Amino acid sequence: MEQRHLGRTGLRVSRIGLGTLTWGRDVGEHDAADLLKAFWEAGGTLVDTADVYGGGDAEYLLGQLMERLVPRRDLVIATKAGSVPDPYRRFDCSRGHLLAALDASLERLGTDYVDLWQVHAFDCETPLEETLQALDIAVTSGRARYAGVSNFSGWQLAKAGTWQLAAPGLRTRIASTQMEYSLLQRGVEREVLPAALDLGIGLLPSSPLGRGVLTGKYRHGTPPDSRGASEGLSAFVAPYLDDPASRIVDALAIAADGLAATPLQVALAWVRDRPGVVAPIVGARNAHQLAAALSVETLSLPDEICQALDDVSAPVHRYPDQDWSTL
Repeated sequence: MEQRHLGRTGLRVSRIGLGTLTWGRDVGEHDAADLLKAFWEAGGTLVDTADVYGGGDAEYLLGQLMERLVPRRDLVIATKAGSVPDPYRRFDCSRGHLLAALDASLERLGTDYVDLWQVHAFDCETPLEETLQALDIAVTSGRARYAGVSNFSGWQLAKAGTWQLAAPGLRTRIASTQMEYSLLQRGVEREVLPAALDLGIGLLPSSPLGRGVLTGKYRHGTPPDSRGASEGLSAFVAPYLDDPASRIVDALAIAADGLAATPLQVALAWVRDRPGVVAPIVGARNAHQLAAALSVETLSLPDEICQALDDVSAPVHRYPDQDWSTL
């Protein structure tokens, strides 16, 4: 699998990442082992997790599999901290909480360091410089090799990235930002992606298949074994089952037929090769689904197909998101 630099850093990662959101919850040890082994054998390196996935079970399961199945040195382990199971406060990005959470993640993962440590979301109740100092401490102490953020808006990302660059050698560069990005969700193109490109921050798209909708499986109803039919994730899928999304999926299916490919392959290739994108994170439930995603490695979309998909899925850009001189 082709490797790409993570932002403006020396770290290289596979251009498809393996997500573990459902590990320890919907994905058990056997399927997780099959997923990790298949991903590694295909040349995949980037494995993304978080301290709250499965209540910590995703990290623990990944740690167990690294110990006996895949060499730690062959993987780029990315995890997150900052989300908390508190009904009154969704995020705690205080220095104390973040560093304690990192230590707990390392224990569950069974490793001395993570390759990429990410702030899970912006915490408006904690000064940003305090949150970012936790990243500096993690890197200088050797517990993390690189640092990133997740779910930051455009101004939040620009502020964080600029703050870190203001003291080179003392503060660690923001290497990446993880955001939802797909043909069904292109909101990052308004301000997040321009900020990331300007600051040399790599984009790691989550839900690159539109929460599963871009596979085409929901075109004629909701399959009973799908996430859209599950009690825990049906509300997650529902926003992308409307008429505008259906029109995009229909266009995607037409493009896929013309290329003798699947909608999944075309949708994943589209987002993988967007400017600023480093590696879409794929959350497969089993080895069969992962194999379908990994098959995109040999696919490059023709320019005319990319343009057609751009046109049908284009978000509305108005003042001040669009260059005022073109209005």
